[in-house]
Amino acid sequence: MSATIIDGKAFAEKVRTQVAAHVSRLKDEHGITPGLAVVLVGEDPASEVYVRNKGKQTLEVGMNSFEHKLPAEISEADLLELIDRLNNDPAVHGILVQLPLPGHLNSDLVINSIDPAKDVDGFHISNVGLLGTGQKSMVPCTPLGCLMMLRDHLGALSGLNAVVVGRSNIVGKPMAQLLLGDSCTVTIAHSRTKDLAEVCRRADILVAAVGRPEMIPGDWVKPGATVIDVGINRIPAPEKGEGKHRLVGDVEFASAAEVAGAITPVPGGVGPMTIACLLANTVTACCRANGLAEPEGLTA
Repeated sequence: MSATIIDGKAFAEKVRTQVAAHVSRLKDEHGITPGLAVVLVGEDPASEVYVRNKGKQTLEVGMNSFEHKLPAEISEADLLELIDRLNNDPAVHGILVQLPLPGHLNSDLVINSIDPAKDVDGFHISNVGLLGTGQKSMVPCTPLGCLMMLRDHLGALSGLNAVVVGRSNIVGKPMAQLLLGDSCTVTIAHSRTKDLAEVCRRADILVAAVGRPEMIPGDWVKPGATVIDVGINRIPAPEKGEGKHRLVGDVEFASAAEVAGAITPVPGGVGPMTIACLLANTVTACCRANGLAEPEGLTA
């Protein structure tokens, strides 16, 4: 293995330490405590674990955590009423509605009912438009975490060729916009891209966010490239026993690590950065709401 391993777990801890320092200053100098409200509808086990981790880390950095657990059968009108109350609550600076929502609820309607200034997931159509036109916005957490790691490892990104494999609204498209903002030359590729292997081989920065286990082998990677693997896929692992599984990314790690200059592992790469950037976004939203300078190093 020749690639440097980009340790997302360690980097996320560094980001949380920065967030905690900003929170402490906001309390000491301005008497303000950032607050994050998380709304969970239903009892999806994976979502419950994720929300619990968010609440725990929110409190650990000194912020206020407001959790709203709602029954799966809640009406759309009642959910929108709760969001309206949170929009108008000065103690709440960030609002996150955990997805997916039950089928009877319109996710787009719900997300777009959040005050864009409190939309710490960065999914509101206003934030999507602001990011796409290079204006100040709330940035989706996973792409923001990827950008932070790239800046930390590479320094200036200007002029580099970047390929983003995946065109989702949550990762692929905003990731491309962020890389454009740092003056990369950006290609958005996907599963139907002609000669995808050759497109990937041109990338100084290769971001894999397509959701297919180990789709990108090492011979698709340019020697010395920086590879950011956003994929989290569960595949059978019979070697661990019957019914066992293991997590893999969208990149075939072993072969890619022989070629790449640097690579994120799965697990332990991009994943830990998502909640850390959610906390960073909440501090940013708090500062903007109060007319204060944004936290340095925690925004796009």
